[in-house]
Amino acid sequence: MRILIIIALAGLLGTCSSPPSILEQVLEIGELRVVTRDSPTAFTMGPNGPSGPEYDLVKAFAKDLGVALVVESVDSVSEIVPKLVSGDAHMAAAGLSVTESRREYLNFGHPYKTVDVHLVYKLGTGKPRSIEDILDRSIEVVAGSSHVDLLASLKASYPELSWKENADVEFADLMAKVASDEIDLTVADSPDFNIQRHFYPDLRVALDLEIGDPIAWAFPKGSADSLLARADDFLIRSRRDGLLAKVHDRYFGHTKKFDYVGTRNFIRHYESRLPRYRGMFEQAGRQWGVDWRLLAAIGYQESHWRAQAVSPTGVRGIMMLTEATAAYLDIEDRVDPQSSIFGGARYFVRQTERLPDSVGEPDRTWMALAAYNVGYNHLKSARMITEWQGGNPDSWIELRKRLPLLSQRKWYSRLPTGYARGWEPVLYVNNIRAYYNILKWLTANEQLPSDELDEEIDGQRELFEQIKSNEPEESA
Repeated sequence: MRILIIIALAGLLGTCSSPPSILEQVLEIGELRVVTRDSPTAFTMGPNGPSGPEYDLVKAFAKDLGVALVVESVDSVSEIVPKLVSGDAHMAAAGLSVTESRREYLNFGHPYKTVDVHLVYKLGTGKPRSIEDILDRSIEVVAGSSHVDLLASLKASYPELSWKENADVEFADLMAKVASDEIDLTVADSPDFNIQRHFYPDLRVALDLEIGDPIAWAFPKGSADSLLARADDFLIRSRRDGLLAKVHDRYFGHTKKFDYVGTRNFIRHYESRLPRYRGMFEQAGRQWGVDWRLLAAIGYQESHWRAQAVSPTGVRGIMMLTEATAAYLDIEDRVDPQSSIFGGARYFVRQTERLPDSVGEPDRTWMALAAYNVGYNHLKSARMITEWQGGNPDSWIELRKRLPLLSQRKWYSRLPTGYARGWEPVLYVNNIRAYYNILKWLTANEQLPSDELDEEIDGQRELFEQIKSNEPEESA
């Protein structure tokens, strides 16, 4: 009888124990379930698999936990909270702003970055300079986004302020609608805007509605905070060891420099010049195992896709090959488009092959581009300086800081390669990354129905022609 009583009490106590924490559940099942959103600033699924800044971070977090990563991508921000509340996901990594309305349902971890919130308008439509200037304009925002809360807070001071909430679009879609005059204004976080302005060069920031808006991972409210605490620890370590900076550079590094006129010309030349050489770029890409759009981006940076281009230093052709490089590649005619494109592709691949095996992607590609521009030996010198200063020579972020030092006597006097205009390969790589990104967007739009694509191209041409008539202060 005593044994039966003890067993009964043990069973009773067992039923009264608290359920396992989310972290314990994750470790028990061996997987971390994450909900994110389909966006260039969070998660995308491409031909080479999943990618995106949020994906890279949670992939590293799952590895840190020692579990598998299971990602579910949703189309709308409004779908994220239900996924967490229902228990379908352990956490959300979707570039979410920390807002009071979301705090009713979610717990937020330590903010790992901040963004500015822009009011976006189209160049030539009149720049709003205050909230009063937008009261009679059409505004559309993503339903369920933090932008709705922000506008609602403004409405307390401006009762006439009104807007439309759309649950069937993403931030990029609304910026496209502003660019095509379907709506007057929208609200966008700075990372989204910085990406989309390369595709729609007439977009401009009218007002900053908020500066330094915190972005964080989210977790179900009411659950134990053990997973949240573990995530905070991971993010703090990631900031300290450079992972956050590396991820940011991978996806947003090319957006830092923006050239309005250059981007407009690029889109125009995509239509008028590239068709003559596209087949050659595609064939060279297949032969050498390189995305043809990256080769085309190199060609545009070098010559603006002009076969007869000649630089003051004597380099020639679409891929701007030197005499020495042409001789090394056994190319007789540098201005022959096919010879130049195939030679440039082969030379680029050669630079990637010369890099140490310890250099991974995408750093390997950026370093190979820098070597294409400044020469591999100068790149080796920059790697030496990086090592001398205690940096990681296999990191493009580290290397691009040291390349400009090749023009300083205190450094180049210690190197066997001597002086180099080290800032040029940094700008060179940055420009090619931007062109490559635009090319990926333009080729993706080729899947549109012909009437929609024609309308888009006509709209881009019309916008380009309008540039000369814009107000000086707005076209600056």
